[in-house]
Amino acid sequence: MHATMKLLLCSAIALGLASAPTWADRQPPVHAAPTDGSHDFDFNLGTWHTHIRVLKQPLSGSTEWAEMRGTVRVNPIWGGKAQVEEIEADGADGRFEGMTVFLYDPAAHQWRQYFADSDEGRLETPSVGRFERNRGEFYSQELHEGRAVLLRGIWTVTSPDAHSYEQDYSDDGGKTWEANFIADLTRVKPGEAVTAFKPVGNEPGQHDFDWQLGSWDIHMSRMEHPLSGQSGWTALDGSVQVRKLWNGRANLAEIDTKGPSGHLQFLSLRLFNPKSRQWSLDFVSSDSGVFGTPMIGAFADGRGDFYDQESYHGKAILARFSFLHLAKGSNSDEQAFSADGGKTWEVNWVNASRRATAAR
Repeated sequence: MHATMKLLLCSAIALGLASAPTWADRQPPVHAAPTDGSHDFDFNLGTWHTHIRVLKQPLSGSTEWAEMRGTVRVNPIWGGKAQVEEIEADGADGRFEGMTVFLYDPAAHQWRQYFADSDEGRLETPSVGRFERNRGEFYSQELHEGRAVLLRGIWTVTSPDAHSYEQDYSDDGGKTWEANFIADLTRVKPGEAVTAFKPVGNEPGQHDFDWQLGSWDIHMSRMEHPLSGQSGWTALDGSVQVRKLWNGRANLAEIDTKGPSGHLQFLSLRLFNPKSRQWSLDFVSSDSGVFGTPMIGAFADGRGDFYDQESYHGKAILARFSFLHLAKGSNSDEQAFSADGGKTWEVNWVNASRRATAAR
């Protein structure tokens, strides 16, 4: 799916809005958001019908659009400081599944929108922005057919049960903008039927994380100073909640732990690439609101190994994350660093998990 589908699950903006004052002009803000903006996306929570229009060939002069209708489900994370949004939609041009993870950056007082679709299985460059009353503007730079363009997303909240989104491209530095994604969302009413979509795909490997779905108690041991020759460790205890997305081709782990070093909350988003049959692991903490470099890998012989290159104390190192001893009732995983190109590895984080008592 090309970049014009990028914000399918970010949703929508209405076509041909009347020139008369809108609901948002006449009314106070829908959401009583604090000045820091951490609840700006509260209006987005819930289940929605969506009507989507996508310009087939952006920046070409073409006016041919594709239409889709579907369902959007939005759930809160970290008490509303983050959200995960899933979309399923069908149209004459085919079926689409996607998701957006919305993350609030408390330092910048801004939100980031990270989008992924099930055809690619990777997070795209985030759009960043904030709201003023019932309007939000978000910007990023994208590649469209090999050329860098600017992307602008405009959110408009028109009532407690309707909101909209428009995505635009600019290839002249923001002087002019062309809309390429237009859609509307209306809230699903209590008892109202929601379209049931047939799951997409059944590639080998897309169910590699099924063993971890559900609730877990976790004990963490974290090395205080990796690659230093010191051996001090800190313990943390807490919970892990793992939910399935895209019929198993993605999942989201929400980790919440406490220990002597404080309260640690973070997410691990796992996305399956059906072309390479590999998984990407993206991590983010509630303190930063920014995903790091994805770790890429796969499962084989009862374990999963995932790798990336990171910067640690200003030096480039290799990092490895491994899932070990997989079982229905217990499992373990660990993180290790290498400063010599993978010749040797130092384990610096060990996690042991057991099914939560209520889930056994």
